[in-house]
Amino acid sequence: MKTSLQRILLGGASIAGFAALSLTAPAIAQTPGQPAPQAAEDDQKIDRVVITAERREEDAQDVAIAATVFDTEALAEQGVNTLNDIQRVAPSLAINTFNRSTFVNIRGVGIAQSAPTSNPGVAYYIDGVLIPHEQFIGQSFFDVGAVEVLRGPQGTLTGQNSTGGAMYVRSPAPDFGNYSGYLEQTIGDYNWLKTQAAVNVPLGEIAALRAAIISDTRDSFTTNTGASRSQPGNGDLLSARLNLEVRPAEAWRFNLRYESFDYQTDNNAVKRRTDTNPDPFVIQEDARSFLNQSGYRLSGEAKWDMTDAVQLRVLASKQNGTTKDQTDGDRTTTAPPRPPAANVGRVSYARTEFDTNIYEVNLLSTDDGPLQWVVGAFYLNEDIPLILWRDNTHTLDFVTFVGGSDIRTLAKNTSKSVFGQVEYDFSEQWQAVAGLRYSEDEQDYTRTHGPPPVLGTSTQSSDATTGRLGLNYRPFDDVLVYASASRGYKAGGVNLTFADPNFQPETNTVYEAGAKTQFFDGRLQLNGAVFSSDYQDIQLASLRAGLPTTQNAASGEAVGAELEAVGVYGDLRVNAGAGWLDAEFAEDVCLNDTNSPPTLTDPGCPTGNRVVGAGRQLPFSPKWTINAGVEYDFVFANGVSLTPRIQYSHIDEQFATPFPSGATIVPERDVWDFRLTYRPTDTLTLEAFAQNFTDNIYIASQIQNSSSADGGIIYGAPQMFGVRARIEFD
Repeated sequence: MKTSLQRILLGGASIAGFAALSLTAPAIAQTPGQPAPQAAEDDQKIDRVVITAERREEDAQDVAIAATVFDTEALAEQGVNTLNDIQRVAPSLAINTFNRSTFVNIRGVGIAQSAPTSNPGVAYYIDGVLIPHEQFIGQSFFDVGAVEVLRGPQGTLTGQNSTGGAMYVRSPAPDFGNYSGYLEQTIGDYNWLKTQAAVNVPLGEIAALRAAIISDTRDSFTTNTGASRSQPGNGDLLSARLNLEVRPAEAWRFNLRYESFDYQTDNNAVKRRTDTNPDPFVIQEDARSFLNQSGYRLSGEAKWDMTDAVQLRVLASKQNGTTKDQTDGDRTTTAPPRPPAANVGRVSYARTEFDTNIYEVNLLSTDDGPLQWVVGAFYLNEDIPLILWRDNTHTLDFVTFVGGSDIRTLAKNTSKSVFGQVEYDFSEQWQAVAGLRYSEDEQDYTRTHGPPPVLGTSTQSSDATTGRLGLNYRPFDDVLVYASASRGYKAGGVNLTFADPNFQPETNTVYEAGAKTQFFDGRLQLNGAVFSSDYQDIQLASLRAGLPTTQNAASGEAVGAELEAVGVYGDLRVNAGAGWLDAEFAEDVCLNDTNSPPTLTDPGCPTGNRVVGAGRQLPFSPKWTINAGVEYDFVFANGVSLTPRIQYSHIDEQFATPFPSGATIVPERDVWDFRLTYRPTDTLTLEAFAQNFTDNIYIASQIQNSSSADGGIIYGAPQMFGVRARIEFD
């Protein structure tokens, strides 16, 4: 097994070659003595973007965190339409969506399976509010103002569930200046109709309102030839958002935000592994399938400039989300027998509700002095009731759980923490950063299952101290070099079944060095980092006898390197990113294998467990993630422009569990997108696009067997063409 230093040098050498290639296009015209075209001497520079990860608005190039930040324009240019698309344009990121959840993993750390008692390892925020569960993060990806992807533990200001990193999504703030808005319509293959609109309304001198809505409907890529009334893969999303901002005085600002969503689908289109039809987009199901999610989020945020140097921020949020789903358990139209032998078919129904309350208070500095600081407190409490019924005696629809099972649970989660961070400038070049957070978490869990009914309760308490130390050096105005050590924590919890013990907290400690740079008068930006990770007590989720279970794996270690490049030269713009990751188990450990029979036990392991050897790749840890894009503005008379853009992304092979097999491997994939944008006026944009225009057939997710449904394969979107029109007004 390679040492950490050897592995970093191997990845760093490969990244260096990539950097040399990235530098070529923007720098080629900088030959001494050769004047650059006039366009490059004007305002053709890389746009500065704002990051809010440290509770204040800052230039992303001035914050010593490995982060990828996209504003509205960058998201549109790179064809990011859904949350899943972010992994195609940000390095070291893997996003897998199946069943009820969206699993986000950064640098191989996050979550691979879900249960009401488990938590993600990447903290996800919308407009400053933590969304603590992975089931309800994809429905809000509309009217997006910015996306921040923070890599590595965020154990000070983000806190809960940040062993892998964090994602911050921000919607545009209300504008007090003028009445404005837009209407955007997308039409594409598979009857794709996506309508998005927003309006900004000033309300006198002290208030402004921004309202946004999206309707997104698309037929499945897959055809169901079975007798079912469902076409798995069909989806219909309706979401709306309101943001009212009030400034009654210069020192006060209030934001009241409300969002609702209703996502109606025919569940996931899963290809059965034993299906004899070779077409990946043809399935056979006879049961009625659906996956419907609905809910709302309400939050209030107040900011008070107590003095010229100190601001108070108070946040309160109420969140409610419900998931209802039903699945064709055997994913066939032939209904093979299920135990007991007289029973046929298998149909399952589940209902999970999340009722969450979050409160946070911050006190932070706002002056320009050498000492910057923030202190705060965080509190979360929630109830999560679950009903899971399985009917073994019927094929087409759920009727009764007689002959099947009835499981009911209630999880009550509480999380409390206090935190603080200070930054001190020793000189114009040197800065030190120190942060600390103390967290206490508790999960009270009650489970009833039968027949016959059995009642049980359990409690898991966790606490941890996490934080960050860093040293930053700025030798020049546009160069920031940093080194840091950071630690993140994810609370323990209770397993769904009484036979499995509680799982303990996991921690991730990362040592990182990086640089953020700009050259050629702001026309070339290069950001990079190398890191080493010590991942302890990994919470590894799997399925035992078809039901979710979480175990603490011994430990993992990872080393990696990342590089991102953005270049502008006149009307030419290029972007590229690469992440290299070597993430593996650090020692031998006995773990449950979802796909092995319960009777299979490796020597020296507890019953039902198998050995995962040191050096085996951690789940959802692709070795390489690469993206690149290039576009050119052809500008004509009266400002009319035509912009072709080509975008490429590569994600290496990864595994859904620690046990490589045909049921767990997610092969590498290469996807090419193309778009042609025509802007006849400042307010009208017309676009034609081809997504996956090479029609690469690839596996997006591998589904494992469960007590309610057989596993299978979800394939990624095939070749798809469409057009988009956007009109803006003010």
